[in-house]
Amino acid sequence: MYKNVLQAIDGIEIYPLISFSIFFLFFLGLIVYVALMDKKHVQTMSAIACGEETEDTTFEAVRR
Repeated sequence: MYKNVLQAIDGIEIYPLISFSIFFLFFLGLIVYVALMDKKHVQTMSAIACGEETEDTTFEAVRR
């Protein structure tokens, strides 16, 4: 019954294409963002998360 209701809607076939496109573009953008991130900033943030105190993990180094 529900299958017939959705088939009766005109133009319904475009919605799966739109949702897949949004999904694909979001993750593609996320991969590009991560690939282009500054590696020094990533190392600084990972050291802060682990609680390792070094001279590069001070608040002033993070703000740069």
